[in-house]
Amino acid sequence: MANYTLTINGKQKTVEADPDTPMLWVLRDALDLKGTKYGCGIGQCGACTIHMNDNAVRSCQIPVSAIGESAITTIEGLSEKGDHPVQVAWKKHDVPQCGYCQAGQIMNAAALLKRNPNPSTDEIADATHGNICRCGTYNKIKAAVADAAAQ
Repeated sequence: MANYTLTINGKQKTVEADPDTPMLWVLRDALDLKGTKYGCGIGQCGACTIHMNDNAVRSCQIPVSAIGESAITTIEGLSEKGDHPVQVAWKKHDVPQCGYCQAGQIMNAAALLKRNPNPSTDEIADATHGNICRCGTYNKIKAAVADAAAQ
């Protein structure tokens, strides 16, 4: 076990963990940030998506020892009042059904809009393709991302 001082949602947090512990489990178990979900554990579904220096990454695939000085943002840190344009568009378009994948979907969409504030329909489709929604709300997801971009 080692101690790691991490920047999570703009705050310094110190955790004790094995170096190979995935960030997903550090967030959920050590820091009690339950918004980031476990889906597949192999980086395929996107439920565990967080931001690492504003880039969308799969937290189940990144060991805590690889974080270093990187800034980590989880769904809890995306906006203080749930008023990020993507979150607002999600509500407007009534995107979630079961909701399980939605934190990862939102984090992925927010990272897309940060790097490309005006994506085309094809760019939205490409960026959202890697996040799985078992309820099949893909059309609502794409519409919400386009709406958030328009804001």
